[in-house]
Amino acid sequence: MAGKSGKAKGGKKIESSGRPQYTMRIVESSTCAACKQQCARGLRYLERMSQPGALGKGVPCILTRRKLT
Repeated sequence: MAGKSGKAKGGKKIESSGRPQYTMRIVESSTCAACKQQCARGLRYLERMSQPGALGKGVPCILTRRKLT
């Protein structure tokens, strides 16, 4: 089995388009409810999730925004 060393070769390369790219953490409604700096996006999500039978997968939190290097 020549050629298989078990190590991944290469990796994802971030293509530079001239402007910085950011990443944000996905948070659920319980996190938005406990947040000290509640944003408009989080409040809308919190209101939507308070309805009976609502299903959600979270919302990107602007307070956890980090620049990709």
